[in-house]
Amino acid sequence: MCVSTVDPKGRPDARMVLLKTYDERGFVFYTNLHSPKGKQLHHQPYAALTFYWEPLKKQVRIQGKTESVSDAEADAYWKTRARLSQLGAWASKQSEPLSSRTILVKDVAKLAIQYGVRPVPRPAWWTGVRVIPQSIEFWRGRLNRLHDRFLYTRKGDEWQVQRLYP
Repeated sequence: MCVSTVDPKGRPDARMVLLKTYDERGFVFYTNLHSPKGKQLHHQPYAALTFYWEPLKKQVRIQGKTESVSDAEADAYWKTRARLSQLGAWASKQSEPLSSRTILVKDVAKLAIQYGVRPVPRPAWWTGVRVIPQSIEFWRGRLNRLHDRFLYTRKGDEWQVQRLYP
């Protein structure tokens, strides 16, 4: 999915991430809180998610407030990650300049030696972000731009739905 945030100057920023889980509380992805998106969400705790399936001509857009998942949720997911992904999370200074891939590979190797066969702990700055939907729009592409659009807006515990013009 594409996660969109805004920087402190109000400029939009978007990137692709993996949706890891969803339930009645919202939609969860995981990130390094020192990354640009982590910093942006700290400054402005709102995000937009966009899912697009071109072969199906369908799109879903979600907007909402964000919150961190609990440590227990983050720890449980962390334990399911591949060991090299865990080591990579520790080694990566996400989105900072990297002069050589060799540096990253060496850092991962050092961490592999450091932890040996012991479990790799979850870094405190690596956690899940839950987007609590306030609006969800479903779009279906139709011929001649006569698309179908339905906007669901949360009002308390209820959802209101309205059809939108294409």
